[in-house]
Amino acid sequence: MIDEIDRRILNALQVDASQTNAELAAAVHVSPPTCLRRVKQLRESGVIQRQVAIVAPEKVGPSLTALVEISLDIQAAERMAEFEALVAGEAAVLQCYRVAPGPDFVLVVQVADMPAYHALAHRLFASHANVRNVKAYFSTFRSKFETRVAL
Repeated sequence: MIDEIDRRILNALQVDASQTNAELAAAVHVSPPTCLRRVKQLRESGVIQRQVAIVAPEKVGPSLTALVEISLDIQAAERMAEFEALVAGEAAVLQCYRVAPGPDFVLVVQVADMPAYHALAHRLFASHANVRNVKAYFSTFRSKFETRVAL
């Protein structure tokens, strides 16, 4: 279980994970050794999965975001896992969710442009025998993007 100190640490790290241990400790009002020990425990327990840099896609080149609904013909556990393994190996698939009711999966996809999306769709969906239906929505404007988990 995480307590109030852990929550303060997690909130501070979600805002800026690049701060030093001393800065983090001061921000959450604990000693640096306590802060270091708690962050280590949060990592070891899997609460903190990893620390990353968030890149603005529009700053690094052309970018097209698609939200893609996928329905499979056969929803047996092994067929669902097979599809998840297929999309897990694709760098353009940023997120994959099993959902219900409705489609079986919703994917968040980031590609350079529409031809890149078509190539991805052919590779992952058109050539996969178990994919029954694909419905894609293309982002025209991102009004909010957040990675922070509310604690």
